[in-house]
Amino acid sequence: MGLLSAIGQVMTLNELAVLVMFLTFIWMLFRGIPVAMALVGVALVFALLGEIFLDPYRRAFEDVIEFDRIGIEYRKFLAVSGRIFGNVVKNPVLVALPMFIYMGLMLDQSGVAQRMMMSMQTLFRGLRGGLALTVLLIGIILAASTGVIGASVTLLGVMALPQMMGQKYSKEISTGTIAAAGTLGILIPPSIMLVIMSDQLAISLGDLFMGALFPGLILGGLYIGFIVIYGLIRPDSMPAPPNAGNVGWDAVKEVLIAVVPPLLLILLVLGSIFAGIATPTEASGLGALGATLLALVNRKLNWKVFKEVARSTLNTSGYIVGIFLAANFFAYVLRAYGGDEIVESHVLGIFENPYMVVLFILFIVFLLGFLLDWIEITIIIMPLMLPIVQGLALSVPGFDVVRDPQVVWFAILVAVTLQTSFLTPPVGFALFYLKGVCPPGVTLAHIYRGVIPFVLLQLTGLFIVFFFPALTTWLPSVAYGN
Repeated sequence: MGLLSAIGQVMTLNELAVLVMFLTFIWMLFRGIPVAMALVGVALVFALLGEIFLDPYRRAFEDVIEFDRIGIEYRKFLAVSGRIFGNVVKNPVLVALPMFIYMGLMLDQSGVAQRMMMSMQTLFRGLRGGLALTVLLIGIILAASTGVIGASVTLLGVMALPQMMGQKYSKEISTGTIAAAGTLGILIPPSIMLVIMSDQLAISLGDLFMGALFPGLILGGLYIGFIVIYGLIRPDSMPAPPNAGNVGWDAVKEVLIAVVPPLLLILLVLGSIFAGIATPTEASGLGALGATLLALVNRKLNWKVFKEVARSTLNTSGYIVGIFLAANFFAYVLRAYGGDEIVESHVLGIFENPYMVVLFILFIVFLLGFLLDWIEITIIIMPLMLPIVQGLALSVPGFDVVRDPQVVWFAILVAVTLQTSFLTPPVGFALFYLKGVCPPGVTLAHIYRGVIPFVLLQLTGLFIVFFFPALTTWLPSVAYGN
């Protein structure tokens, strides 16, 4: 009783319930329970506890759970799930999700990346660090055409790492370059994370796609500049191949043949959105069709490939929709306990400066990136933070065109922060994607040391976007202003 009274003096019962909900969910994840099951399980248990023990909250849970003569009945919860599922499958923004996933997977199977790798390697063979530059450039193109981190990191690791090892590149610079290039897919549009953010924050997907373009290119430019400078300072870590010879017109022509088709596909998707010709959902269909045609032109399209891409698209989309439903259950119960108000009051009570509040939220997102995947963070955390950000007195230019410019700016900041957390040791997700395809001589220690410079570059990019918010709102204003 003494412990309970001490806790009661520090926090109210509903604050304690919200805290225990989050801790229970994280504990279940560490126990190896699938994310969707953990979310639904915690929601059901705390709905039951709220109905039994918390008299003031019984009306809040009456749409979720009730008692009858034979025990507990969750029938009303099923009605809630039906409404949530209907909202998900009817949402025109989320319809773009499977299309962009299909586009990325089909490009992965089409041989486009492999052809770019071979042609660019020939073009840059005479440069010190040319192979690393090739990886970064391909990573930027893949990011703008796939938007799937796991696929990009794995594909670059399989294609580039053996060649970098064979050319006597240091293990650290090789693994760091591949991991950093692969994570650009979460930021550079069309990113599937931005699609989900658009839905959860109720802002224009076109604004997010255009707002993310400059920050993504800035990060890519920082990576390229680092490789060039590092090659001059530490030439032994990125040696040029012996007898490289001169680059002829044939090599340039091969690069153009390999690079122009995916660039045209990117232009088709993003250009149609930027020009206002197509909605993001319509553009996703164009991207899926274009990726299929590229695979057909490269003679990589057959029934086996199509079936595998379709199955993977279905699995990935189903996984995301499942987490959507589970996270909505979790958020439904959390709001019944007053979780929105609790989170808002505590976050706003820490700092008076609105920009310090934003930095604190980004720090929390960064820490959560070690424990949760970006899907859970986007679906659970972002809606909780939305009213906080909307209520802050932030000076973010919207150029009289962009609606909710500070929300667009905040969403891009979160995207860059999550990209940083994916690379940060010891539990960055991208590091383990890469370790799964590394040869035996490359250890996690090599990967950890290799990503440190790129994490610092990402933090540099984050602060550039933080101090210059117009980087995220100027391009959308130009597009809609015209």
